[in-house]
Amino acid sequence: MKGKLYLIPTTLGETEPLEVMPISVKKVVENLDYFIVENEKSARRFIKSITPTKPQPSLKLFVLDKRSNDLETQNYLDVCNDGISVGILSEAGVPAIADPGASIVKLAHQKNIQVVPLVGPSSILMAMMSSGMNGQNFAFNGYLPIDKAERKKAIKELERLSVSKNQSQIFIETPYRNGKMLDDLKNVLNPNTRLCVACDITLPSEYIKTLKVKDWKNQNPDLHKRPTIFIIH
Repeated sequence: MKGKLYLIPTTLGETEPLEVMPISVKKVVENLDYFIVENEKSARRFIKSITPTKPQPSLKLFVLDKRSNDLETQNYLDVCNDGISVGILSEAGVPAIADPGASIVKLAHQKNIQVVPLVGPSSILMAMMSSGMNGQNFAFNGYLPIDKAERKKAIKELERLSVSKNQSQIFIETPYRNGKMLDDLKNVLNPNTRLCVACDITLPSEYIKTLKVKDWKNQNPDLHKRPTIFIIH
Protein backbone atom coordinates (compact mmCIF):
# COMPACT_ATOMS: atom_id res chain seq x y z
CA MET A 1 0.00 0.00 0.00
CA LYS A 2 1.28 3.45 -0.91
CA GLY A 3 2.07 6.04 1.71
CA LYS A 4 -0.07 9.19 1.92
CA LEU A 5 0.65 12.91 1.67
CA TYR A 6 -0.55 14.76 4.78
CA LEU A 7 -1.13 18.51 4.50
CA ILE A 8 -0.11 19.73 7.94
CA PRO A 9 -1.11 23.22 9.15
CA THR A 10 1.20 25.35 11.26
CA THR A 11 0.52 28.31 13.53
CA LEU A 12 0.27 31.89 12.24
CA GLY A 13 2.74 33.14 14.83
CA GLU A 14 4.06 32.43 18.30
CA THR A 15 1.02 30.48 19.50
CA GLU A 16 0.81 27.13 21.24
CA PRO A 17 -0.08 24.74 18.37
CA LEU A 18 -2.83 22.88 20.22
CA GLU A 19 -4.58 26.15 21.04
CA VAL A 20 -5.42 26.64 17.35
CA MET A 21 -5.49 23.13 15.87
CA PRO A 22 -6.93 19.74 16.85
CA ILE A 23 -5.07 16.90 18.55
CA SER A 24 -5.26 14.93 15.29
CA VAL A 25 -2.47 17.12 13.87
CA LYS A 26 -0.19 16.17 16.77
CA LYS A 27 -0.95 12.47 16.23
CA VAL A 28 -0.07 12.65 12.54
CA VAL A 29 3.21 14.51 13.18
CA GLU A 30 4.15 11.92 15.82
CA ASN A 31 3.84 9.14 13.24
CA LEU A 32 5.80 10.78 10.42
CA ASP A 33 9.53 11.04 9.81
CA TYR A 34 9.49 12.46 6.27
CA PHE A 35 8.49 16.10 5.78
CA ILE A 36 8.54 18.57 2.90
CA VAL A 37 9.19 22.05 4.32
CA GLU A 38 9.81 25.61 3.21
CA ASN A 39 12.43 26.29 5.87
CA GLU A 40 14.23 23.53 7.75
CA LYS A 41 14.96 25.51 10.93
CA SER A 42 11.39 26.76 11.49
CA ALA A 43 9.97 23.33 10.53
CA ARG A 44 12.08 21.63 13.17
CA ARG A 45 10.98 24.23 15.70
CA PHE A 46 7.30 23.60 14.92
CA ILE A 47 7.68 19.80 15.03
CA LYS A 48 9.41 20.09 18.41
CA SER A 49 6.70 22.38 19.76
CA ILE A 50 3.89 19.98 18.88
CA THR A 51 5.75 16.72 19.65
CA PRO A 52 8.52 17.56 22.18
CA THR A 53 9.60 13.93 22.63
CA LYS A 54 10.01 13.17 18.92
CA PRO A 55 13.72 12.51 18.19
CA GLN A 56 15.00 15.22 15.83
CA PRO A 57 17.72 12.99 14.27
CA SER A 58 14.98 10.72 12.89
CA LEU A 59 13.55 13.53 10.77
CA LYS A 60 14.18 13.55 7.03
CA LEU A 61 13.38 16.98 5.62
CA PHE A 62 13.12 17.97 1.96
CA VAL A 63 13.22 21.71 1.26
CA LEU A 64 10.62 23.27 -1.05
CA ASP A 65 11.09 27.00 -1.57
CA LYS A 66 11.29 29.52 -4.40
CA ARG A 67 14.74 28.20 -5.35
CA SER A 68 13.59 24.58 -5.69
CA ASN A 69 13.28 23.24 -9.22
CA ASP A 70 10.90 20.62 -10.59
CA LEU A 71 13.73 18.18 -11.30
CA GLU A 72 14.65 17.76 -7.63
CA THR A 73 11.10 17.95 -6.21
CA GLN A 74 9.89 15.21 -8.59
CA ASN A 75 11.53 12.68 -6.25
CA TYR A 76 10.17 14.02 -2.95
CA LEU A 77 7.29 11.54 -2.89
CA ASP A 78 9.20 8.46 -4.04
CA VAL A 79 9.16 7.02 -0.50
CA CYS A 80 5.37 6.77 -0.74
CA ASN A 81 5.90 3.85 -3.14
CA ASP A 82 7.47 1.99 -0.20
CA GLY A 83 4.44 2.60 2.03
CA ILE A 84 6.01 5.58 3.82
CA SER A 85 3.78 8.62 4.37
CA VAL A 86 5.04 12.20 3.99
CA GLY A 87 3.91 15.44 5.59
CA ILE A 88 4.11 18.86 4.00
CA LEU A 89 4.39 21.95 6.22
CA SER A 90 3.70 25.57 5.35
CA GLU A 91 5.72 28.36 6.95
CA ALA A 92 2.46 29.71 8.39
CA GLY A 93 -1.11 28.50 8.10
CA VAL A 94 -2.17 25.74 5.74
CA PRO A 95 -0.09 24.16 2.95
CA ALA A 96 -0.77 24.86 -0.74
CA ILE A 97 -2.80 28.06 -0.14
CA ALA A 98 -0.62 31.05 -1.08
CA ASP A 99 2.19 28.56 -0.55
CA PRO A 100 4.59 26.58 -2.81
CA GLY A 101 3.19 23.29 -1.47
CA ALA A 102 0.57 23.29 -4.24
CA SER A 103 3.13 21.82 -6.66
CA ILE A 104 3.65 18.80 -4.38
CA VAL A 105 -0.08 18.23 -4.01
CA LYS A 106 -0.37 18.30 -7.81
CA LEU A 107 2.45 15.75 -8.01
CA ALA A 108 0.72 13.49 -5.48
CA HIS A 109 -2.43 13.39 -7.62
CA GLN A 110 -0.37 12.60 -10.70
CA LYS A 111 1.27 9.70 -8.85
CA ASN A 112 -2.05 8.44 -7.45
CA ILE A 113 -0.99 9.15 -3.86
CA GLN A 114 -3.80 9.87 -1.39
CA VAL A 115 -3.85 13.50 -0.21
CA VAL A 116 -5.05 14.04 3.38
CA PRO A 117 -5.75 17.69 4.40
CA LEU A 118 -5.69 18.42 8.14
CA VAL A 119 -7.61 21.13 9.96
CA GLY A 120 -5.71 24.25 11.05
CA PRO A 121 -5.65 28.06 10.91
CA SER A 122 -5.86 29.77 7.52
CA SER A 123 -5.46 33.55 7.75
CA ILE A 124 -7.29 33.99 4.43
CA LEU A 125 -10.39 32.06 5.47
CA MET A 126 -10.39 33.41 9.04
CA ALA A 127 -10.19 36.98 7.75
CA MET A 128 -13.05 36.29 5.35
CA MET A 129 -15.11 34.70 8.13
CA SER A 130 -14.71 37.75 10.35
CA SER A 131 -15.06 40.46 7.69
CA GLY A 132 -18.85 40.53 7.39
CA MET A 133 -18.50 40.43 3.61
CA ASN A 134 -19.81 38.00 0.99
CA GLY A 135 -18.81 34.52 2.14
CA GLN A 136 -20.76 33.04 -0.79
CA ASN A 137 -18.60 34.66 -3.45
CA PHE A 138 -15.00 35.76 -2.87
CA ALA A 139 -11.61 35.62 -4.60
CA PHE A 140 -8.03 35.56 -3.33
CA ASN A 141 -5.68 37.66 -5.48
CA GLY A 142 -2.30 37.22 -3.77
CA TYR A 143 0.06 40.21 -3.96
CA LEU A 144 -0.75 43.39 -5.89
CA PRO A 145 1.90 45.10 -8.08
CA ILE A 146 4.73 46.99 -6.34
CA ASP A 147 4.78 49.84 -8.88
CA LYS A 148 2.52 52.60 -7.53
CA ALA A 149 0.69 53.28 -10.80
CA GLU A 150 0.19 49.57 -11.48
CA ARG A 151 -0.99 48.99 -7.91
CA LYS A 152 -3.53 51.83 -8.19
CA LYS A 153 -4.81 50.30 -11.43
CA ALA A 154 -5.08 46.84 -9.80
CA ILE A 155 -7.00 48.24 -6.80
CA LYS A 156 -9.53 49.95 -9.08
CA GLU A 157 -9.92 46.75 -11.12
CA LEU A 158 -10.58 44.68 -7.98
CA GLU A 159 -13.16 47.24 -6.89
CA ARG A 160 -14.81 47.03 -10.31
CA LEU A 161 -14.91 43.22 -10.12
CA SER A 162 -16.37 43.37 -6.64
CA VAL A 163 -19.22 45.57 -7.83
CA SER A 164 -19.91 43.70 -11.08
CA LYS A 165 -19.80 40.21 -9.52
CA ASN A 166 -20.90 41.03 -5.96
CA GLN A 167 -17.62 39.36 -5.02
CA SER A 168 -15.37 40.13 -2.05
CA GLN A 169 -11.75 40.62 -3.15
CA ILE A 170 -8.95 39.39 -0.85
CA PHE A 171 -5.27 40.27 -1.17
CA ILE A 172 -2.06 40.55 0.83
CA GLU A 173 1.06 42.68 0.99
CA THR A 174 4.64 42.21 2.14
CA PRO A 175 4.37 43.06 5.88
CA TYR A 176 6.77 46.02 5.81
CA ARG A 177 4.64 47.67 3.07
CA ASN A 178 1.27 47.25 4.82
CA GLY A 179 1.07 50.91 5.85
CA LYS A 180 1.57 52.11 2.28
CA MET A 181 -1.05 49.65 1.06
CA LEU A 182 -3.61 50.95 3.55
CA ASP A 183 -2.85 54.54 2.49
CA ASP A 184 -3.32 53.63 -1.17
CA LEU A 185 -6.62 51.92 -0.45
CA LYS A 186 -7.89 54.99 1.41
CA ASN A 187 -6.92 57.25 -1.49
CA VAL A 188 -7.97 55.10 -4.45
CA LEU A 189 -11.18 53.32 -3.42
CA ASN A 190 -14.69 54.75 -3.52
CA PRO A 191 -15.59 56.28 -0.12
CA ASN A 192 -18.50 53.84 0.26
CA THR A 193 -16.52 50.68 -0.55
CA ARG A 194 -16.11 48.49 2.51
CA LEU A 195 -12.58 47.59 3.56
CA CYS A 196 -11.58 44.91 6.06
CA VAL A 197 -8.12 44.92 7.62
CA ALA A 198 -7.30 41.67 9.46
CA CYS A 199 -3.94 41.55 11.21
CA ASP A 200 -2.10 39.06 13.48
CA ILE A 201 -4.95 36.53 13.29
CA THR A 202 -5.02 34.07 16.25
CA LEU A 203 -2.34 36.08 18.12
CA PRO A 204 -2.87 38.15 21.29
CA SER A 205 -2.36 41.29 19.17
CA GLU A 206 -5.13 40.30 16.71
CA TYR A 207 -6.81 43.27 14.99
CA ILE A 208 -9.81 42.85 12.68
CA LYS A 209 -11.97 45.77 11.54
CA THR A 210 -14.35 46.42 8.63
CA LEU A 211 -15.37 49.99 7.79
CA LYS A 212 -16.35 52.03 4.77
CA VAL A 213 -13.31 53.66 3.19
CA LYS A 214 -14.51 57.13 4.22
CA ASP A 215 -14.53 55.92 7.84
CA TRP A 216 -10.96 54.60 7.55
CA LYS A 217 -9.65 58.13 6.92
CA ASN A 218 -9.06 58.74 10.63
CA GLN A 219 -8.01 55.17 11.41
CA ASN A 220 -4.26 54.50 11.37
CA PRO A 221 -3.51 51.09 12.90
CA ASP A 222 0.15 50.11 13.13
CA LEU A 223 0.45 47.29 10.57
CA HIS A 224 4.22 47.44 10.10
CA LYS A 225 5.75 43.96 9.82
CA ARG A 226 2.49 42.34 10.99
CA PRO A 227 0.92 39.70 8.69
CA THR A 228 -2.21 41.35 7.30
CA ILE A 229 -5.11 40.39 5.04
CA PHE A 230 -6.99 43.10 3.10
CA ILE A 231 -10.54 42.56 1.78
CA ILE A 232 -12.69 44.99 -0.20
CA HIS A 233 -16.33 44.87 -1.23
